Amino acid sequence: MIDLRLLREDPDRVRASQRARGEDVDLVDALLSADELRRSSGVRFDELRAEQKSLGKLIPKATPEERTELLKKAEQLKAGVKAADAAQDEADADAKRLLLQLGNIVHEDVPVGGEEDFVVLETHGTIRDFGAEGFEPKDHLELGEALGAIDMERGAKVSGSRFYYLTGVGALLELALVNAAIAQATEAGFVPMLTPALVRPRAMEGTGFLGQASENVYHLEKDDYYLVGTSEVPLAAYHMDEIIDAGKLPLRYAGFSPCFRREAGTYGKDTRGIFRVHQFDKVEMFSYVDPADAEAEHSRLLEWEKQWLTALELPFQVIDVATGDLGASASRKFDCEAWIPTQGKYRELTSASNCDGFQARRLSVRMRDGKKVQPLATLNGTLCAVPRTIVAILENHQLPDGSVRVPEVLRPYLGGREVLEPVAK
Repeated sequence: MIDLRLLREDPDRVRASQRARGEDVDLVDALLSADELRRSSGVRFDELRAEQKSLGKLIPKATPEERTELLKKAEQLKAGVKAADAAQDEADADAKRLLLQLGNIVHEDVPVGGEEDFVVLETHGTIRDFGAEGFEPKDHLELGEALGAIDMERGAKVSGSRFYYLTGVGALLELALVNAAIAQATEAGFVPMLTPALVRPRAMEGTGFLGQASENVYHLEKDDYYLVGTSEVPLAAYHMDEIIDAGKLPLRYAGFSPCFRREAGTYGKDTRGIFRVHQFDKVEMFSYVDPADAEAEHSRLLEWEKQWLTALELPFQVIDVATGDLGASASRKFDCEAWIPTQGKYRELTSASNCDGFQARRLSVRMRDGKKVQPLATLNGTLCAVPRTIVAILENHQLPDGSVRVPEVLRPYLGGREVLEPVAK
C-alpha cells in the first residue's frame, strides 16, 4: 500500500498515478474522506475514554448523593465509549479496504498508456534470416513433438487445455535451465530457495495479487489457500511482520517453484503449444533493500536478466512497460522480450519490477537504521520462466533437419549434449 502521508500531503500526485494506470481516480477522494473519518473517530474515542477514566477517579471520593449522579453519567459514558470504539473500528476497516484497492504510485519516467504503449530501451542479439539459410522455421510445438520433448495431447487428456507434459529431452532441458539459472543467481549472491506453492490469504493480498489480478488466481475455498502464480508471493511474505537490521540489507533470494495461473481473459490467445499455460516452473529473483537503493537494485535485476538471455544466445529487446500494464504493486517494470521466429515478434520472457515500499507496508516488513524503523523496498525479477524459455530456445536454435542446437551455457547440465536430435517414430 502507499504511504498515507503522501495521500494527505499530495493527493494530486496519487490522482495522476491512478489516471495514468487507467484506474478509478475517485477512489483517492473516497480514501481521503475515509481517512479523515478514521482519524476523527479515533480522536472522539480517545476523548470519551479519557473522560471515562477521569470520572472513574471521582466516584470513590464522591458523597452518596453525588455518587448516584456520577454512576448514571458513567453508564452513559460507557455506552458512548462502546459506540465510539465500534465507529472507530468501522472507519478503520473502511479506510483499509479502500487503501488496499489503490495501486502503487507510478514512477515519473514510466510511459503512459496501455499494453502496446511500451518504450523499447535496448535491442540485443541478431535475428536469424531463415530464408537466407534455405529453410522455413518450425514452431516450438512441431519441434518439441519431433524431439519427444512436449506432449500436449496427453496433457489435455489428463488435465484439460493449456496443460502439457515435458518428456525425455524436454524434461532434461527444463532441469538444465533451472540448474543453470540457479547457478547464475547463486554466483550473483542470491540465496536459493524452494518455496511453498500454497499460501494464506494475507500473503497473496500483501503482494497485491487479490486486486486487479485476482481473476488469474486459483483459490482453494475449502481450505482458504491460494496457489501462487509466482514465487514472488512466498518470497515477499518470507519476512512479513519482521524488522530487519539495515546492516543486513540487501537480502536476495532466488526462488524456484511451480506457478499456477488461470489465464482468464485469454480465450483463443496463444492456445498452441506451451507459451501460455496454467502450470509452469520458474526461477524468480527477489530483493529486500533500503528504499534509497531501490532504483539501483532495479537496474541490477535487469542486468542479471540480460546476462541470462545473452548466455542462452537469444535475440531480445528490453522494454519500459507502460502505466496501464504495470500491475498493482510495481511503480516501474522492465520486460525482456525474446524474438519468436514463427510469430515474427518479440514476446515477454522476463520482468523486473520495483515495488518500492508498497508490498512491505502491506506485509509489515520493516528495516531498522539506528533508532529509525521504516518500511523497506522490495523488488522482483524473473530469471527463467521455463516453458517460454524452451519455446525461445527451440525456435531460435533449430537446424534444418529438425534438431536443435544447445546453447553452450546449458551443455554441462545436459551431459555435454551439443544438439537435441529428433526421435525415431
